[in-house]
Parts: sequence; structure tokens; C-alpha cells
Amino acid sequence: MKLLRVGTAGAERPALLDQDGTTLRDLSGLVADIDGELLADASALARIRAAADAGELPALEADGLRTGAPVARIGKVVCIGLNYHDHAAETGADVPAEPVVFFKAADTVVGPNDTVLVPRRSRKTDWEVELAVVIGRTARYIEDDEDPLSYVAGYAVAHDVSEREFQIERGGTWDKGKNCETFNPLGPWLVTADEVPDPQALSLKLWVNGELKQNGSSADQIFPVAEVVRYVSQFMTLYPGDVINTGTPAGVALGQPEPKPFLRAGDVVELEIDGLGRQRQELKDA
Repeated sequence: MKLLRVGTAGAERPALLDQDGTTLRDLSGLVADIDGELLADASALARIRAAADAGELPALEADGLRTGAPVARIGKVVCIGLNYHDHAAETGADVPAEPVVFFKAADTVVGPNDTVLVPRRSRKTDWEVELAVVIGRTARYIEDDEDPLSYVAGYAVAHDVSEREFQIERGGTWDKGKNCETFNPLGPWLVTADEVPDPQALSLKLWVNGELKQNGSSADQIFPVAEVVRYVSQFMTLYPGDVINTGTPAGVALGQPEPKPFLRAGDVVELEIDGLGRQRQELKDA
């Protein structure tokens, strides 16, 4: 299933994208929202599937309807840095021996087509297309003989917008360059895990002002999705509705020759992942 949330910010309603890929179906008569509570409830998800298969869900008029982030009330956004071989190489970083973990605040998450704000005094705002993993059941200390992917509710497109000067040159951890307002567009859909049989076989692309900048594959991940989920569960409890951004392939502005083409107000960024949908953001000054 492709689950999404539509409507004005803060007043989104749950919806489903029909198998035809164009028709939106209203889920508000079945479920209150798409959140961790829903994703952990197998019976509620089964009711949605049954209603969709039976043609019982009313259509929604999509014209002019905003798409919000596909998951509400996210508890935490865990991010994995330097998780593609080609991205580590382009930035001159050593391949990490273990996953590099940092956080984005949940309030950085916005809709896939919402405006992205260039922070005040920013000179190095950068782009990063990423595969996002959404957790479907509580994961803590996943054992080696367990399947970490069984804890995954689904997948989505994430844009891990980053301010490199704040991240690298201003001291401390990466948090200052990762948590600016609007720095995590998510969606358009949460694609349930059954529709993504192999998360290591997905193409990721990103364009800036129509020019292709990133063109990678999740096959190039240093730590695959299953290992990331298992690893993170050793250090924190993952709850239904939590999000893990799993890293970006090569092609970011930071890895390009001088003068590096960092983002400015007026730029347009578009990104997509196979089967997970497409985003488009216009940048404006904060």
C-alpha cells in the first residue's frame, strides 16, 4: 500500500493511493491518522487493505490538495552518515567501521513539496536524497538470528537537507547543520514493506534546477538497511513511527569542485526513489 496524509499543515487527513497510481482514497472513515499507533496495529492495516480491495474507500479530489509528511507524530528521526561508498569517497572521508549515527528533530519533517528555508547567514546549504525507513513495531536489542526487516513498516523518500558550515566548521557535533527548520521533507508516500522486497535494489536521484546531481543505488550502501536497523536497536529503542534516514549517495555539493554549488533561495530541488515517489521543493530565505 501507498499511504499518505493530505491537507493543510497540521490538519492532514489519512489517505491511500489507489493501485492505478492516480486516484486518492479517503481513509478518515477507517483510521484517525497514519502514525505509529496505526503502523503497529496489524488488524487496522488489514482493514485498510480489505476496504481498498473491495472498492469501499471514497475518492478524494487531488487537485490543489497539499501532500503532508506521510507519518504523523514521529518520535525521532535517526540518521546514518557516510553510508555510501561513493559519498564517503567524494568527501574524502574514511569508510566508517560502524554506522555513523546522528539525529534530526522530528519538527524538521515537512511535506515532500513544502518550501525549504535557507537558514539565515547560511552559505553552504546542501542537498541529500535518502531512503527513509519507518519502524512498525518496537525494536530493542535485535538479535543476530532475527530479521531486522520484520520491524520495518515501510519506506519513504527523505531529503536530508544540510548546512555544511554549521555542520562541520562551527564546532561540536553535526546537529547544528542538520536541524534547521524544514530540513527533512518526507514522502510523498509511506510505501508498505511488502511493496519493497529488496531495499538494497533502489535507484535514488536528485536534480537541482533540472540538472541531475545524484544518481545512485541503495546497493552501494556500506551498511545495508537490515544492518542499520539491527545496529541502531543496540543503542536505543525504536518505536513504531520512528524514522531512520539511511544515508545519501555521491553527488552532493560538498563533494564537488570549487566553487561548490550550494543551494540558494530560488533554487528548485527534485528527488525520487524507485517506487517511493517524487519530491519537489522551492527554496526561500528563512
